[in-house]
Amino acid sequence: MSQTPTPMVYIRLRSRIRIQRGRAVKLGDIAHVLTSSEDQEGRLLELELLRPGPEDGNLILIDILQIIPRIRNILPEVSVELMGSGHTLVEVIAGNSQPSKSLFILVWLLLFFGSALTIMNFHADVNMQEVQIRIVEMLTGHRDEHPYLFQVAYSIGIGFGMAVFFNHLFKKKWNEEPTPLEVEMFLYQQNVDKYVVIEESERMHEQERREMNADERS
Repeated sequence: MSQTPTPMVYIRLRSRIRIQRGRAVKLGDIAHVLTSSEDQEGRLLELELLRPGPEDGNLILIDILQIIPRIRNILPEVSVELMGSGHTLVEVIAGNSQPSKSLFILVWLLLFFGSALTIMNFHADVNMQEVQIRIVEMLTGHRDEHPYLFQVAYSIGIGFGMAVFFNHLFKKKWNEEPTPLEVEMFLYQQNVDKYVVIEESERMHEQERREMNADERS
C-alpha cells in the first residue's frame, strides 16, 4: 500500500522590506511561497505574522522559526522547505515616506559647495595654476599667466570624467552596470542589516531565556 506523499511548501524569504506602521505584515509581504495547491498558497500568502505597533522599533526581525509554527497552525499536514536566508528585516516607516524637497536642496547645496572647495583646495596644494601655465607654454611656446581657454576645457573635462566614472547624468545611466556610489551604498546597507540581524537575534534569544527561567521559577 503506497503512502500519500507529504505536501510541500517552499518558502524563500526576502532580505528586507519596508512597511507602514500599523499595517499587518503578511507572509506574502516578506516571502515567495510555492505549493502544489493554489488554495493553500493563497491562505499562506494572507497569513498575518505581526502588526507593528507604537511600542515596536523601526526595525523588526522575522525569523523562519517564527513562521513555521504559524504555517502548521493552519496547515498541519505540510512540510516546510526553506530556500535561501532564514530571516527578513522589516523596516517600519511612519506616515508619508516621500523625501522632503527642502532637505534634498540643502543636502545638494552642501555636497556641491563641499566638493567644489575640496577640488579648489587640492589644486591650490599642488599649485595647479602654475602647472597649467607651464603646459600652455610648452604647447604654444608663449607664456600666458591666465590660460582661460585651457582652464575652461580642463573644468569641462573634470565634470565629464565624473559623470563617466559614476555612470550617471541626472536620471540618465550610460549602461546597466551599478555606479560606484550604488555599490558602496549596497555594501553599507548589507553591513547594517547584518549588524541588526545579529543584535536582534541576541535580544530574542535573551528574551526566550528569561521567559524559560520565569516558567521554571513558577
